[in-house]
Amino acid sequence: MSGSSGSGRVRWGILSTGGIAATFTEALLTMPDAEVAAVASRSAESAKRFAERYGIARAYGSWAELAADDGIDVVYVATPHSAHRAAAGLCLEAGRAVLCEKAFTLNSREARELVDLARERGLFLMEAMWTYCNPLIRRLVRLIREEGVIGEVRHVSAHFGVAREFPPSHRLRDPAQGGGALLDLGVYPVSLAHLFLGEPDEIQAWARLTPERVDGNTGIVLGYRSGAVATLSCSLTADTGAPALIAGTAGRVEIPDGFFHADRFTLHRPGLAPETVRLTDVHPDPDRSSMRHEAAEAMRCLRADLLESPVVPLDGTLAVMRTMDTVRSRIGVRYPEAD
Repeated sequence: MSGSSGSGRVRWGILSTGGIAATFTEALLTMPDAEVAAVASRSAESAKRFAERYGIARAYGSWAELAADDGIDVVYVATPHSAHRAAAGLCLEAGRAVLCEKAFTLNSREARELVDLARERGLFLMEAMWTYCNPLIRRLVRLIREEGVIGEVRHVSAHFGVAREFPPSHRLRDPAQGGGALLDLGVYPVSLAHLFLGEPDEIQAWARLTPERVDGNTGIVLGYRSGAVATLSCSLTADTGAPALIAGTAGRVEIPDGFFHADRFTLHRPGLAPETVRLTDVHPDPDRSSMRHEAAEAMRCLRADLLESPVVPLDGTLAVMRTMDTVRSRIGVRYPEAD
């Protein structure tokens, strides 16, 4: 890995100072092979406060200064997704590897631009889809894909909904910021369906839109030529929790509330007692948030000089973005800054 510190630690730059940036930074600070070297915000004062809070050596009042810092191996982009294209693109243009939060961008065109840029420059790029990096989900993928424990997958069901009153000024109600349930919450059910069934052949969706014309309550059906179906939902108005089910010709797997950071799943097969597998059964680190696992996967790839992660492949990220584009076209949601 070029440019890494003499200690062998991977040097991180944190771009943005919001809640998810704080959570990720706190995870990095528990990892002996990671160093949080710098932080940037559009506000110098915000960057300084964040740096003081976490003992970070360098604080910048612009994204460009962070991107130009040669003492950084990889930048974690934690802005709202409406700024992902600009922030990640700036870092890639400056020669920095990037781990970018999900939803990866506002649409598939922006996602393709970032992927093409990273591949042209020979730089590592990865979507921060922590679900895929969770050791329990990785075990489940092996059981289903490689060992065929539930036969051929025929149905994926996944939901993620909260019931909260967001004021009209909130970013989740602002089309210009990619507001609505789909990009914030729906990306998880859609990504889970893609993980076990791939990109769909047919997409149908319905949504109740807010007065600002973003989706408040959305249902999605994905169809596959194999005969498989995925039924998904996301909501800012209904407290559905976040359960998931993967059903096949020879059994099913149930993941209780919180599938996107799962700490257990239960395998059901005809004639056999239900079998529950817990995160602590498959990995000594019980961090169900998977922030550390996500960071570890990025650092593993950097050390191995990989340009993308086989766990969170870029083509998979692009496929998810294409699906969400189609969902938005079905429900009539447009993001004026990107569409």
